[in-house]
Amino acid sequence: MKRTLVIVAGNIGAGKTTLARILSRHFGWWIGGESVEDNPYLSDFYADMSRWSFHLEVYFLGHRANLHRTASERPEGAVLDRSIYEDREIFANAMHEKGFLSDRDLYAYDSLYRMIARTLPQPDLIIYLTAPVDVLCDRIRRRGLGFDRDVSAEYLAMIERFYRRWIDHAPTGRVIEVDSTKADFAHDDAKDGELGKMIRLIESAT
Repeated sequence: MKRTLVIVAGNIGAGKTTLARILSRHFGWWIGGESVEDNPYLSDFYADMSRWSFHLEVYFLGHRANLHRTASERPEGAVLDRSIYEDREIFANAMHEKGFLSDRDLYAYDSLYRMIARTLPQPDLIIYLTAPVDVLCDRIRRRGLGFDRDVSAEYLAMIERFYRRWIDHAPTGRVIEVDSTKADFAHDDAKDGELGKMIRLIESAT
């Protein structure tokens, strides 16, 4: 298989991290993921979203750009758990719609994003994981992570709306959409079941 860059995209609780780790092990790919524990703005953001949303989004933008660049240069191939595209098309839009990111800040952020994004290699494939909002809420509650355990169903529904708009105009047009309620990524065999089907699709697409 040629050097490959795959993005695993989807809402909070959709199963991105689990799938990205499985694909990394199966294909021998380098994996790049979220920056949470070392994020210097996250706790401030949750304390005062209006004040810190712009800082948080700019931090994520730089972090994702570095991950994307590193991933694209890995000779063994790479998989990214979420992407720079999602930061702009989903989460910055969500912050703006909720009133935490002003028009002025969104314009400044967008100018920076576009300048960076056009210098990055396009991904070979986007795997878009979906699940109903009630399933996402249940998964988030069960995993009990402090930074997202209080996420509301309304917020998840808004995020899903932005995901759908983005994925319908994905940057490469090469998307595998997967209902994550029909696949047990942690226990499926790589040769059988939904995971096996996905791996075969990835192999044919990349």
